[in-house]
Amino acid sequence: MYQAKIMALLFVAGDQGIKEKDLAQLLEIDSAALRQNIEELKVKLLTDQDSGIQLVEYNSLYKLVTKNEFSELLTSFFKAGLGTKLSQAALEILSIVAYRQPITRVEIDEIRGVQSSGSLNTLLMRKLIKEHGKKNVPGHPNLYMVTDEFFDYFGIKSISELPKIENFEDDSNIGDINGES
Repeated sequence: MYQAKIMALLFVAGDQGIKEKDLAQLLEIDSAALRQNIEELKVKLLTDQDSGIQLVEYNSLYKLVTKNEFSELLTSFFKAGLGTKLSQAALEILSIVAYRQPITRVEIDEIRGVQSSGSLNTLLMRKLIKEHGKKNVPGHPNLYMVTDEFFDYFGIKSISELPKIENFEDDSNIGDINGES
């Protein structure tokens, strides 16, 4: 059961991965039990001929990645342009970054009400957003901004060409606490 949970968590974490201590805490198991489950899962994925993914560790950070033998296939996929569409979540995050930049992942999560790291990593990989320093608060989280590729992707020259945010706000349903307008 832990292996399925580990895979689910690592899948959602995407390129960000999850640190060993965070995985153990989320699964409510000790580090030794976690490492045993991870080692078993690594072997299981590596030896499964029907699996295209593997579990890797980088300095106590775990990730799911594609197996090396599929690199040519994946290169063909991206060269064919089949991986160029952005998901609804990625578009939401991209618009939040564009309108509120510079902004942290936590601030994006608060606006959306859901965790955004997977789509955020996709946008970073596609170079539509970039890290732009650190916010001067505890933990010093990364700040994100749109890139020149963002402008190219949407065919605009500056943020001022984006529609005004006020055009999307609908005040007609806003009332006081009793529901009166």
